[in-house]
Amino acid sequence: MPEAVLEVTDLVKHYPLTRGILFKRQIGAVQAVDGVSFALGAGETLGIVGESGCGKSTVARMLVNLERPTAGAIRYKGEDITKLSGRALKSVRRNIQMVFQDPYTSLNPRMTVGDIIGEPYEIHPEVAPKGDRRRKVQELLDVVGLNPEYINRYPHQFSGGQRQRIGIARGLALRPEIIVADEPVSALDVSVQAQVVNLLDRLQAEFSLSYVFIAHDLSIVRHISDRVGVMYLGKIVEIGTDTQIYDHPTHPYTQALLSAVPVPDPEARLHRERIILTGDVPSPAHPPSGCRFRTRCWKAQQLCTDVVPPLHVPPEFRLPITPLSHPSACHFAAEKQVVPPQGELAPPPPPPEAPEAPPKFL
Repeated sequence: MPEAVLEVTDLVKHYPLTRGILFKRQIGAVQAVDGVSFALGAGETLGIVGESGCGKSTVARMLVNLERPTAGAIRYKGEDITKLSGRALKSVRRNIQMVFQDPYTSLNPRMTVGDIIGEPYEIHPEVAPKGDRRRKVQELLDVVGLNPEYINRYPHQFSGGQRQRIGIARGLALRPEIIVADEPVSALDVSVQAQVVNLLDRLQAEFSLSYVFIAHDLSIVRHISDRVGVMYLGKIVEIGTDTQIYDHPTHPYTQALLSAVPVPDPEARLHRERIILTGDVPSPAHPPSGCRFRTRCWKAQQLCTDVVPPLHVPPEFRLPITPLSHPSACHFAAEKQVVPPQGELAPPPPPPEAPEAPPKFL
């Protein structure tokens, strides 16, 4: 992996649950993120996937300091940005920008496109002199594939895909090193999703960007990511290169997620192993003890209830180095890789019955 520009260590975010109106007392906490660690290399794209409510967006907001973590550290080039405030935090934010999920609510409807994209220059006037800002905004519009003449239009005059391009242009205005993209294509049509993903791919090469790309569409994440982290109920349960995660998953939750990805080939669809998880996702206010996935896992044993599995390379996979040699938070990752809980391996279609011979009349 290239030299890390962003290092996240044991990141935690708990939202307190309180009772009472005048005299509030805390009765618990929603454990949205609980001990997430990863590193982002220069020029790398780290994809983070998981179902809704697993804490992906909370991680994204903490990376740009929109949410203060309960515990843990976020180090940008060795400096812990969770301890910063004022001018020092403002300086770091110039280098870590965010593209939000919803292109309809992330743009101010009362501001023109020129004002929206140029607003970062008001906060960081050293980046662009006042007389040069209009030209820079038009250049950014051109870079993201929009007509520079649209500078005086308002957000409601654009489609969803065009609005997301405006959001990307705003994120690029300060020439950051890191872009945190929080599900940037989930609200767009499929054809527009491909255009935006290809745009992000091109901009990464053009501006030497590093991405934290958050999504729930596994096929899009594989297309754009160098490494992938899989989250479940506030924790990363498996992390590795795109080939390791998609072709050699070791955690049962990752195996279940990948088995649900639609397969266009009808022949392959007949012989794939489909894993159907039972039960619901536990509440983050009262997560299970030990492994958080154990209540839905077909490999679960007493050890999974008693001990939290560490995110590490299982000893069985350490030597020799193989595609299975990547961190996984499962006590039994070395067991058979895919064991459907109900054995729903699709059987081959039965051969057609031979037609009955017509009766003979004498």
